Amino acid sequence: QVQLVESGGGLVQGGGSLRLSCAASGIIFGDSTMGWYRQVPGKQRELVATVTSGGSTNYADSVKGRFTVSRDNAQNTVYLQMNSLEPGDTAVYYCNLHISAWNYWGKGTLVTVSS
Repeated sequence: QVQLVESGGGLVQGGGSLRLSCAASGIIFGDSTMGWYRQVPGKQRELVATVTSGGSTNYADSVKGRFTVSRDNAQNTVYLQMNSLEPGDTAVYYCNLHISAWNYWGKGTLVTVSS
């Protein structure tokens, strides 16, 4: 059974930093594309960043230059380093694992940025 467990969310002041982690189990992690998405109430879930099995990354325009996605295949973990946080970054952040035709999601971790 595939499990994705996020951690690292919390309350931070604007301009601060947080690092999210997502630990995967039950799947061959190294062959997957990993991603972070976020969602606020009443809005669609949106892409934040992805990293492929080969290490190529992709970012939403709104987080470019502030967020960095990385992965540690030995630890089956993907990270999201978030710097210069803004109140607009407040959301529930979800970890995603995509492999072949399958998508798996974590339960999410709340990030709240105060002004």
